[in-house]
Amino acid sequence: MCRVPESLGDLEQLVILAVLRRGADAYAVAVRDEIAERAKRDVSRGAVHVTLDRLERKGWLRSQLGEPTPTRGGKAKRLYAVTPAGRAVLAATLEGTRAMLEGLAALGTERPR
Repeated sequence: MCRVPESLGDLEQLVILAVLRRGADAYAVAVRDEIAERAKRDVSRGAVHVTLDRLERKGWLRSQLGEPTPTRGGKAKRLYAVTPAGRAVLAATLEGTRAMLEGLAALGTERPR
């Protein structure tokens, strides 16, 4: 039996992509906003926080506290970044999706670009 590599769930994939898109400004609210804007999905704040925590526990994200800001009443934002392992699992997940899409154009479904 062959070993199946780990892959990301749908929300995990969206969260990692949002963290990559936000760059140095990747904190929970910004990640949620990115998903809402680009994927047109309304994800609860709790679901985003739980997913960020899970991805960090798996070693696919890392976080650090940013500087406290007056707009947040002196609270610091927890900023996230994708680790090399996170980039690798994202690439493997996307490759699996591409493989599943391969050949569907002949069935009348165009491959997304």
